[in-house]
Amino acid sequence: MNPQKLARVTGVLFLITFITSIPAALILYVPVLDDPRYILGGGADNGVALGAFLELLLIIANIGTAVVLYPVVKRVNEILALGFVTARVIESAFIAVGLLSLLTVVTLRQEAAGADAGSLVAVGQSLVALHDWTFLLGPGFVVGIGNGMLLGYLMYTSRLVPRGMAVLGLIAGPVLCAAGIAILFGVFEAGSVWQIIATIPEFFWELSLGVWLTVKGFNPSALASLSTNPDQDDVLTGVDQPAVVPSNGRGVPSKN
Repeated sequence: MNPQKLARVTGVLFLITFITSIPAALILYVPVLDDPRYILGGGADNGVALGAFLELLLIIANIGTAVVLYPVVKRVNEILALGFVTARVIESAFIAVGLLSLLTVVTLRQEAAGADAGSLVAVGQSLVALHDWTFLLGPGFVVGIGNGMLLGYLMYTSRLVPRGMAVLGLIAGPVLCAAGIAILFGVFEAGSVWQIIATIPEFFWELSLGVWLTVKGFNPSALASLSTNPDQDDVLTGVDQPAVVPSNGRGVPSKN
């Protein structure tokens, strides 16, 4: 596994998360999120279906960024690297619950004809509220821990990417978490200008990381300086390692 190939795959996956998440959140889901009576309407629901499909791709890309990067960043700190993978999985679980709630609204809209309108509206609003909370606690809070603080720290200490870029992640993570907590306790509302401002550092941190890894890959000198383990060197170099020769002069074959 060539580490520079892993870097570029990770970068592409980060860029895919932008391509899949932005249209769903800002365009395709808008009718069902903004109109309380959407569940009573008729017509096609292709926009919501397409948004759900894009978010399924988003889930794959989310987890992929952590799994592909893990063999390298575990050399920096295996506990934090595993924490990053876990955070990505938890974030993706929140996203999955959110998209399922909106698909349930679509199902009720298509198949609950004749039901009490007031009850349908109440159920629809409840499902939309569930989606909103999953968005807050997943992309709006867990991301701050995983992509912000954990990944930012791993990149900063390893110097695999420019430290100035990694500092942006270390700043973005706590800011995003603080905004999520503030919304949770009613300090300001979700979707307010304060939440948008708090999201900007994380947005640019992930975008810059995705572009950098895709174009530049890892810093070669930083990659070479990572601790080496004869049993795992093939992970970082992509080649088999020579046999180890102990002090008694007898050759010991490598594990490969």
